[in-house]
Amino acid sequence: MTEHSINHFQVDQGKFPISALLQRIGDDYLLSIWGGAPHIGAVAMAQPRPSLADANRMSSTASVFCYVGHKEDELVRRISERLSAALSAKVVVVAGLHWDNLLHEEIAQVLSNADLLVSMILDREAK
Repeated sequence: MTEHSINHFQVDQGKFPISALLQRIGDDYLLSIWGGAPHIGAVAMAQPRPSLADANRMSSTASVFCYVGHKEDELVRRISERLSAALSAKVVVVAGLHWDNLLHEEIAQVLSNADLLVSMILDREAK
C-alpha cells in the first residue's frame, strides 16, 4: 500500500514569511515553497546516494531547472539535496520567492527562514 500525505508549513521570522506544502507520494516527496509574490522560479529533483567521501553516510545529487531571470536555483538545490539525504528518498522541490530590492541582510533572512522550514519538515518526517 502506498502512503500519501499533505502537510503545510510556514515560517514567519522577520518580514519575509515563507510557506510550503509537502506532499508525500509513496516513498517520494514533492515540496512547493513560496513567499512574497508567489510564482514558479526553479525546480530541483534530488536522489539519495552514498557519500563519495564516506560510503557510510548518505548524500544526494540534484538536477535543477531555473526560469530565465529567476534566482531560486541554488535554494531548491540545497533544500532538495538536504531533504533527500536526510529522508533517503527522491525529492522534488519547486520554489518561487520574490521581494523587490532586497538588501544583503534581507536575503540572509530569507535563506535563514528557508533553513528553518527545512528543519521543521525534517522534525516531522525524519524517522
